[in-house]
Amino acid sequence: MENSSKEFPTSILQLPDDCLYFIFHWLDSASDRESFGLTCHRWLYIQNTSRQSLQFRCSLTHFSMSSLSQNTLKIYSFHLHRLLNRFQQLQALSLSGCTELPDSGLSPLQYYGSKLNSLVLDCCFGITDSGFSSVAYGCPSLTILSLYRCNVTDISLERLSKSCLVLQEINLSHCSLVSDHGIRALSQHCHHLRAVRISYCKSVTGIGFRGCSDTLTYLEADSCKLEPEGIHAIVSGGGLEYLNISSLSWSILGDGLMAIGAGFARKLSILNCRACRTISDDSIISIAKGCPLLQEWNLALCHEIRAAGWESIGANCRNLKRLHVNGCRNLSDQGLEALRNGCKKLCVFYMSRCRGVSSTGIEMFKCLRGEVNIIEEEIMCIAPHWAFQL
Repeated sequence: MENSSKEFPTSILQLPDDCLYFIFHWLDSASDRESFGLTCHRWLYIQNTSRQSLQFRCSLTHFSMSSLSQNTLKIYSFHLHRLLNRFQQLQALSLSGCTELPDSGLSPLQYYGSKLNSLVLDCCFGITDSGFSSVAYGCPSLTILSLYRCNVTDISLERLSKSCLVLQEINLSHCSLVSDHGIRALSQHCHHLRAVRISYCKSVTGIGFRGCSDTLTYLEADSCKLEPEGIHAIVSGGGLEYLNISSLSWSILGDGLMAIGAGFARKLSILNCRACRTISDDSIISIAKGCPLLQEWNLALCHEIRAAGWESIGANCRNLKRLHVNGCRNLSDQGLEALRNGCKKLCVFYMSRCRGVSSTGIEMFKCLRGEVNIIEEEIMCIAPHWAFQL
């Protein structure tokens, strides 16, 4: 045995790459992982090709819009080119907050972006249609794309929709240049699309979603100018489970939301109608009857809901677990009684500033429905755990 060991000396440097990859992935310490590549060029190669995500320090989690200018990170084309050349197995890249990144900064994606699954360009104000073209042509494998507050246009969305055919989640919140034309392109070509954010997109009426795939299960449309026809288009796919139309424009009056309960949104589980101040009893009745799987409904500041609406919720929302009624002026003891006697699965009730409800009515509710947790603090609906894990 002694002669054999002298004749065939071994060292860790002689281990095959598979073993080195295994060792690297089992390192728990971040400092150990960072220093792994300092051993030699071969170990550096193992470290570089093992990296799957890259995120810069100016991520939106580190700054607010008010301090954006103070946290700007200047990333130029040669920076990104060197990084992408070094880390060629990247699946996730975040450039959020790189406000001065020019179109040329994204050009390396045409050569190194083929394996990217997730790309975040939030607040990259310097990117135009030219830069987004690099994304469209270089990143065909994208499943998650976030363009929060970007200057993306319908032209770019059309290019993206024809190249990124496996796209599943896209964030277009505060993208003021986006209209129904761009949304229509996404709906027609991206048949795996499951989550879309268009909050504060003032030029979107919703009609671009007409005929969307039943894979679309999540839509954030806070503070949009949706029209009744657009609401119908949004639910037309039949797959929606989460819908946020809070602070809907006053242009939708009375029964404009009846389409939600017309039969296409039977899978809807979470509905946020907060501050839809003109929603009528007819719309409430339609939704309560047409969305049997509804588990959470935010109706805070919906002032036009009266006894008939509350009674319909109590009678029809048999799976409702969380209900928000903060600031509803026309919720009375009669309406509260209807909710108390119905909604058998209710476990959390967000209620405050309801001036039409007496203290006696509240005490009766607490006495007869002791299992319900009444919370005065106002919060938004709870989104699905999988939505937009960027």
